[in-house]
Amino acid sequence: MLTIIFGDVENSIYNTNVYFKNSYEPEWLESELARKMIKDIDKSDVLSGECINSPVLGQIPPERLSGGVKTLLLILNEPDKIFNASTCGDNCAKWLLEIGRQKDVTINLRHMMGFGKETEFNIKIKNNGKIVQSMKELIPVASYYLNSMKQE
Repeated sequence: MLTIIFGDVENSIYNTNVYFKNSYEPEWLESELARKMIKDIDKSDVLSGECINSPVLGQIPPERLSGGVKTLLLILNEPDKIFNASTCGDNCAKWLLEIGRQKDVTINLRHMMGFGKETEFNIKIKNNGKIVQSMKELIPVASYYLNSMKQE
């Protein structure tokens, strides 16, 4: 299940670009899910665990993938850690839900992410322990914690 913590989180990894650069393993890029995420978000094809073919940049190393894809790969491959998913755009939301269907992961958000107006999901909000199943349920909860974060 996908669990979200809104606001500051102790031990959360905020600089996902630096963390990815120093910790990713080439085999992370070879899973079917990783290939689909990279294709969908960066419009790029994985040639190997160390080479991606980008339609804009040509052949690139994994470190040059978008911040959103790198964060998704970290969440997928290091589910015991909490990553700042605010480095992800809304185009990553469906992939966060998919990762959450496959394994238990906890992410940190410091913004309102759109998971889709018509999308049904099960997301646990760690701040209050409740499970939300739609954007209609998520928005007031997220707003409360994100607005209280601004006042601190």
